Amino acid sequence: MTDTILATEHLTVSFDGFKALNDLNFSLAAGELRVVIGPNGAGKTTFLDVITGKVQPTEGRVLFKGQDLRGRPEHKIARLGIGRKFQTPRVYLQLTTRENLDLACNRNKGVFSTLFGQAAVEDKRRTIALLETIGLSAKADMRAQFLSHGEKQRLEIGMLVAQSPDLLLVDEPVAGLTDEETENVGNLLLALAESHSLIVIEHDMEFVRQIARQVTVLHQGSVLCEGSIETVQNDPRTIEVYLGQAPTISPEQLKVLRIVASLAWSDGNLTSEEEKAILERLSRVFAQDIEQQQELQRELRDYLAADLGMDALAAELKSTRDRELVLKLGYEVILAHARRSHEPHINEYERRAYEKLVGLLEFDRETVARLEAEVEGDS
Repeated sequence: MTDTILATEHLTVSFDGFKALNDLNFSLAAGELRVVIGPNGAGKTTFLDVITGKVQPTEGRVLFKGQDLRGRPEHKIARLGIGRKFQTPRVYLQLTTRENLDLACNRNKGVFSTLFGQAAVEDKRRTIALLETIGLSAKADMRAQFLSHGEKQRLEIGMLVAQSPDLLLVDEPVAGLTDEETENVGNLLLALAESHSLIVIEHDMEFVRQIARQVTVLHQGSVLCEGSIETVQNDPRTIEVYLGQAPTISPEQLKVLRIVASLAWSDGNLTSEEEKAILERLSRVFAQDIEQQQELQRELRDYLAADLGMDALAAELKSTRDRELVLKLGYEVILAHARRSHEPHINEYERRAYEKLVGLLEFDRETVARLEAEVEGDS
């Protein structure tokens, strides 16, 4: 198939004068798997947001199978045949793997009729086939909450496929996965590419090498380079702005950020106030002047999109300074949410997650009280 399924023409998105996308021209053939890479702030997530209607373009347009998507709401774009998988797995944790797929297959039916009604033979066959495709047949009757992070990623991809989209948009599917889980997700995407068009956003270059057929490099909202993985890896401009770029976020900074992001995500929602609290405090701690702080905030924001789990990361925090920072930042986040909601008590999900974090950090009650008082004194 050589027909174009998706194209952008002179696409520009401006936020208060900052161009997240800048005259972006992009084309995807039907049946193609394209990987999009680029440094933080390159416009990758905004690119998906515009395709799905979450963000409207300032200039230019997006064409899907020849239809202009400008001005269409998200749900109508989804019905045209575009499905999006976000960084954080969005599955029903209290339902089994099979029930999650049943719901996705029966999107035009109610939850009650889907779960308790008599499923049609064709629906059952489709669910069985999906379980095999995503490699979760052996865990069909396990609640999704007990699946590993990688298995949840595959389950959500299966739920997306169940809705029969023509174009799959997959945002960083292997963030936080083990090597084995990464390989499994890669194999799944390659299998799906036999019957779907896919755009995959990814940072992990080893994973990109596993699945890439064509790669597009974004930089400052525009296409910097495009071609095979070999072409991209040998392109001097790409090496300068991305592949050869040393990350400004240290491993310890990332651990702190991800632990607190997991706490903020514990109720299934990361509010703008929580994001602001995390970004501002971390930038004050890790950067010296205003310009450095603003740059660091832009870079950190990309890492707030997923709950990667706090248990293993908390165990890796060795210094007392980092452990105290995590607790203070975590406490500030749950306070920010309570104040925003004008609630007399801290969100129950976040309170439980915070208590778990306190236990993981192994601070005594006196230390916890001192650190919490410091946060309350600063706010």
